[in-house]
Amino acid sequence: MELRHEFTVPVPVEEAWRTLLDIERVAPCLPGTTVQEFDGEKITGTVKVKVGPVTLTYRGTAVFEERDEAAHRMVLKASGKEVRGQGTARATVTAGLTASGEGTAVAVLTDFAVTGRPAQIGRGVIAEVGDKLVGRFADCLAERLAGAPGAGAAGTGPGQGTGTAEAGTDAEPPAAGAVTSGEAAAPGASG
Repeated sequence: MELRHEFTVPVPVEEAWRTLLDIERVAPCLPGTTVQEFDGEKITGTVKVKVGPVTLTYRGTAVFEERDEAAHRMVLKASGKEVRGQGTARATVTAGLTASGEGTAVAVLTDFAVTGRPAQIGRGVIAEVGDKLVGRFADCLAERLAGAPGAGAAGTGPGQGTGTAEAGTDAEPPAAGAVTSGEAAAPGASG
């Protein structure tokens, strides 16, 4: 399944690029994600996602396959396995940044697949989870880049997220988490 998202952040391309690659800084921007280790190339962590009535936690790794500073393009490959269950998730996230007025336009293509319980729930609900995750990530990233007060989750340490990403329910998840943690930039609820 592929998801495409575009959003704009209120800073120049170079600053947005540096921030996007700063895993510890952006990690708290994706609900349900916790980065346990990052060695500059490989990210290890977990992603907790609620898909309809099912809450899943994935543990896995993500690796930068490409970081093209001149083109402001990155490719991240991630994979993980359910902590409780046999399901798996894998994703390739491609992000490109371009100047847009005084800010930066960010285009994200996420190609992902899941097995196990989420695969049985349906593509529409899974796409909704991905949309919510990227939407919250974009809002949080824009706040952090703008230096807005309250940007990110209060009490959340570097690389650690809180809450659970949800979709398919009326409940709204808390806004916090990380984008590139263990389950491949979160569409960890992908299928």
